Amino acid sequence: MINSSLNLDDKTILITGGTGSLGKALTKNIVSKWPKIKKIIILSRDEQKQFQMAQEYPIKDYPQLRFFIGDVRDYERLRMAFKGVDYIIHAAAMKHVPIAEYNPMECIKTNINGAENVINAALETGVTKVVALSTDKAAAPINLYGATKLASDKLFIAANNIKGTNPIVFSVVRYGNVMGSNGSVIPFFIKKREEGVLPITVAEMTRFNISLQGGVDMVLHALNSAWGGEIFVPKIPSYRITDIASAIGPNCEQRIIGIRPGEKIHEEMITSSDSFFTYDLGKYFAIIPQTPKWSISDFVEKFKAQKVIEGFTYNSGTNSEWVSIEELRLLIQEHVDKTFSI
Repeated sequence: MINSSLNLDDKTILITGGTGSLGKALTKNIVSKWPKIKKIIILSRDEQKQFQMAQEYPIKDYPQLRFFIGDVRDYERLRMAFKGVDYIIHAAAMKHVPIAEYNPMECIKTNINGAENVINAALETGVTKVVALSTDKAAAPINLYGATKLASDKLFIAANNIKGTNPIVFSVVRYGNVMGSNGSVIPFFIKKREEGVLPITVAEMTRFNISLQGGVDMVLHALNSAWGGEIFVPKIPSYRITDIASAIGPNCEQRIIGIRPGEKIHEEMITSSDSFFTYDLGKYFAIIPQTPKWSISDFVEKFKAQKVIEGFTYNSGTNSEWVSIEELRLLIQEHVDKTFSI
């Protein structure tokens, strides 16, 4: 549910990595909810994806859309793109764990240096709000992708300390596997089931689950509500990887192939160390900065926030809410593939 107090009419939004799954979903939601938005700028480095997305949004029907070729590694290009922009949603990232493990410097250049470029360009161009996308892999990371996203999170949080009198607000949203996103397990299993064998890394493996719409709602919540420096975490269910396999290919063999480099059996979004700074906001948790530039008591009063107990963790393996096999099938039909059947 989009926050009703958020008004994007006459605003200009730029989405880095805007041709990805979340960028496209955000664009669809924003043009539907706020047809009077001034401009949506889709910045990405893949001209083919931009070409394809532009076919879905022809300029005669969507004159507010702009497609801007650029790379977050290129600071000067970002500074040019950010002129006149009100809000930035930073979704660009190198996110595939095995590829990052094999190409570490490329991952660092995009996920860490790119984050620094976004921050510095935003500080210089009059942008008022920046929401950066994180990942559950940034909590207690064991792979390079997670480590770079943790570093990115720290940069965006700390950016609130160096802005001086600039009114800009930086915040972060962190969530788990987006159902049906590019390169995720559900489309992979749907394709593989034709072979009669679904590869399972570890039978005990669990993951958090969020729909694309849930991801969109989180970003818009942060855009509307952030005071600066928060990491917003959604309350979402978990699933077992074997249940995903059973939901998609009930007659398929589930073949254990072993864990991949940099992979966890369970994912975490809030660690016990984070618990000292974590508040329950109802629909979301917020990990607040250790030295916020605003009053914690005012924050608690405004959002009716409740401090979590010390030592609290939010882990996909110990989650209190789970998605059943039958519920997974319904969710796949709703959010991934409307033609899906077993």
